[in-house]
This record gives sequence, structure tokens and C-alpha cells, in this order.
Amino acid sequence: MSETSGAFATTALSGYELLADPQLNKGTAFSEAERDAFDLHGLLPPSVLTLDEQVSRRLQALRGYETDLERYAFLRELQDTNETLFYALLVSNLEELLPIVYTPTVGEGCQHFSRLFRKPRGLFLSIPHKGRIDRILAHPRFDKVEAIVVTDGERILGLGDQGAGGMGIPIGKLALYTGCGGLHPATTLPILLDVGTDNPDCLADPLYIGWRNERVRGQEYDDFIEAFISAVVKRWPRVLLQWEDFAKNNATRMLDRYRDRLCTFNDDIQGTAAVATGALLAAINVTGVPLTEQRVAVLGAGSAGCGIASLIRAAMRDAGLSEREAATRFFMVDRDGLLLEGMTGLAPFQLPFIQNKQAIGDWKLSHPDKIGLLDVVRNARPTVLIGVSGQAGAFSEPIVRAMAEANKRPVIFPLSNPTSREEATPADIEAWTEGRALIGVGSPFPPITRDGARFKVDQTNNSYIFPGVGLGALAVGTSHVSDGMFMAAAKALASSSPARDNPKHNLLPPVSALREVAESVALAVALQAHKEGLVTDVAIDQIEQRIRAKMWTPGYIPYRRTA
Repeated sequence: MSETSGAFATTALSGYELLADPQLNKGTAFSEAERDAFDLHGLLPPSVLTLDEQVSRRLQALRGYETDLERYAFLRELQDTNETLFYALLVSNLEELLPIVYTPTVGEGCQHFSRLFRKPRGLFLSIPHKGRIDRILAHPRFDKVEAIVVTDGERILGLGDQGAGGMGIPIGKLALYTGCGGLHPATTLPILLDVGTDNPDCLADPLYIGWRNERVRGQEYDDFIEAFISAVVKRWPRVLLQWEDFAKNNATRMLDRYRDRLCTFNDDIQGTAAVATGALLAAINVTGVPLTEQRVAVLGAGSAGCGIASLIRAAMRDAGLSEREAATRFFMVDRDGLLLEGMTGLAPFQLPFIQNKQAIGDWKLSHPDKIGLLDVVRNARPTVLIGVSGQAGAFSEPIVRAMAEANKRPVIFPLSNPTSREEATPADIEAWTEGRALIGVGSPFPPITRDGARFKVDQTNNSYIFPGVGLGALAVGTSHVSDGMFMAAAKALASSSPARDNPKHNLLPPVSALREVAESVALAVALQAHKEGLVTDVAIDQIEQRIRAKMWTPGYIPYRRTA
């Protein structure tokens, strides 16, 4: 462990032990004086390099690999060896490295996690060790923890149940919390709740590192989650906890159960909603269609899809529509077709978006017993089409052309991750709409050609939202994360849209500006929390300074040795 004081840090570690600590290791950047003091001579080559020189060497090595999975494994190894160097490399090359650290490559990393696992990072809390959670969390190495990302691995991106391999998601998300939001890595903790897996490939794999058991459900699952949350609140009363990649049946249920017990949110539900809403608000500046006249079709009526619809509906209410009027403007399509009154087996969060049968009485339908997305687009003539279904190619050419026929500038957001699960590719959407669509995708794609020039496609991804939400909440110590804070985040993102100044520009700022985006989102979130009375001991004129003080910039500081 180390203590930081002013412009230097102290530690009792030396030699191999110091080099083995990823938070303290500087590798070849240890000075001559530090090598003397910490017994490092002979353990390192004699040249002393700067951090910039180390970044240059690692970037050159990274680019030498042939596949993104190899690059992912290289970066994970670097993160587990020297965190300062890892984050300096990430921050200075966000656009190049984000697709490797995060989506889409993180999905492949989860699928191969058992084979890539080298060093412990974060915590694996399993059902057999339920009675040990308090003891595990009590270790002094976790004293500085402020932010947790947790998953149970059941719904990893669009890839489904990855069991213990789902740990790649909390690790990747927290890398963005630091790289984009500036949270110090020592304050972050990834957690995998290992309740088993129903993935037959995992269970049959002799190298699988997780608990080899069918996934636990029902009361035993709920009791385990309760034991975990109780232990977290006891250990860190002011911690920020982000739920990630839980299945539909648990995601909304867990959020509703615990959102008032601690500072917590579900990124799949609320983060996805905020980025989609922010991108739509930005698109309105281009299309000229006011929010009160938008009609929204969503493919994938799970927790993410209904979360998006809920936040856009709230924005419509803010713009002047009544609750009833706003609700009628959403057309939610799931595996059984358009959500209609009379359907059975619907989840509570889907009920506000059921369409009245009388409202579609004059629709011309190709399959009356199951109203699919094409029938919805042809009859409802939505202005916005959003995909969170995980179904590759679900936005077929007839569907996209029908959107283009109904709208001068259709808004089409295939948001499913990873790239292999996107509902349509930007190149196809561009071709099928004659270049008129406003496109947002969940994972990075190559640029398209528009008006004879290369045009970067907006990555309408949660990375624009959650780092700033977490930064703002922690900077002012908010007690909870409210829906209003996510609305503030969406509006802050929209206000930073390059299209506000020129409709030919992108809806969202470039990925390289994510750190600046996080700061502006954090300010909006913190101000909203203050307005709602969720902040008690921070004056409003202190908020901006608190946010900037919370943002860590990767860099080495001198060390002094303690006895």
C-alpha cells in the first residue's frame, strides 16, 4: 500500500514486490534515485525512460499484433502490470483503443476470458462463498473504493450468458471510468457475481474458470444479491454501484429494489436511454421535426428498449405532450411482434408502451397475428427507428427503405453490441436511404462516404454518458442517482453536438473528446442532483471545481521509501 502526500507518494514495497504492484509500478521510468532507494538496480535495464517514451514503445508494440483479440490481451496484461502507463496510452489514443478496451472487442474478450485470465483483477463472488462476502470486501486493499461495476454475466452485450467470462465487462467499463471520466483506478472495483451459467459451452469447457454449476435463480439468487448489496453498503456507505449486463428479468427488478438504498444505476437501462435521447435531441436540430411530433419504433422491448422509450417519453412531456399523448408515440416490437393490449406475459416495465388495438384498426398488415417491424414502419410511419434487439440484420432493406420513404431525414439507430449483432450496417443504411439518414450505431464502424467525402459514423454508445454520470455523482457525493440526472446528462450531450452549428456535421462529438464530454455531463448531472436536494454539503459554486479535482490525469510522481 502507498500513501500520497503533496507531490510524492510513500511505500514500504521494494524490489520485485514494488514492480509487481500495478498501481505503483513505473517500469523503466523509475529514476536513478528511486532505483537506489527501492533496490531496483539489476531488476530493470539501465535506461530511464519518460512516460511519453513508454507510451510510444507500447503503442508500437500494440500495432504489431495481427488481431484485435491479441491487442485486447496485450492491453489487459499492461493494465495488470502498470496502470499509469496503461491509462496514459488509453487517454492519448482514445479513438484507436476504445474499440479494443471496450466494444466490440471486449465481447470476444469475455468469450475467451478463461484462456486469457492471467492475474486477479476485481472480485469473483460466488454462491458457495456467500457467507464470506463481508470478509472478502474487508481487505485493506479496498479501502479507497468509490465506484463498483457489477455483473452476473447472464446477458453480455448481445452474446448472452458468458458466466464468469462476463468479468471482462466490469473491467472494461471501469477502464472507461478512468480513461474518460478521470476516476483514479485505485478507487474502482470490478465485481463478477458468479451464480453459475446456463451456457453449455462454458460448462463443458475443462478450462472454464467459473463456478461449474447451472445458473441459480429464484429466491436463492435474490438472497445472494441481497447479501452482496448489504455487504457493499456496510463497507462503503457512499459508493457508486453500476449494474451491468443483467438479464431482462433481473435488470429492472434489481434497479427498482435497490435504487433508494444506495447510489446506484443500471447502465443498460438508464445509460443507453440517455445516449439515445441525447442523440435524438441532437438530431432534431437537423431534421427540424420537433420532439412533440416524433414517432419512435423500437426493436427490442426489453429493459434497454423500454428504458430508452421511458426517457424519450419524459422528454416529450417536458416539451409539452401529456403522458397519454407521449405514450401513444411509441411502437415497441419484441419477439412476439408489436406490444398490444391483451398480450400476456408482459413485464411491468413494458406495460406503459402497449398500443391500443383501436389505434391500429385501419393498418394494412401482412401478418395480422404477429405485427412485425416492417408492418409497423409502413403503417405507423415512425420518424425514429431504434434497435436494441441483438439481431444482426433485423433492419432489412425493405424496412430501411420504408423509413426513407416516410421521412426526409429518417433517424436510424441500430445500437446492439457487439458489431456482429448490429441490426444494420451504416453503409447499408446510407445506401438504402440515398444518404439522407441520421445514423447512430452502438459499436464503431469504418467511415462511410457522404457527399464524396469520408464521414465518421456516430458511435451512439453509453461511453458518452456513464463516465460523466459517475464522475458527477461522486464529485458531489449525491445520495442517489435520479431519472432527472440522466435527463440532464442527455441534454448535456445534445448541447455538445457538432450538428448544432452545422447540420452536415456529426450528431455527437468525436470519441477523442470523450474526456471533455464526461466533464460537461458530470457538471449537468451534479447541478441536477443539487437542484433535487440529493447533495447536502456542497455549495453550487463549488461543483465545477470539485469535478475537476476528481479527474485524475495519468502521470508518475516521485516515491519515498518508508520503513
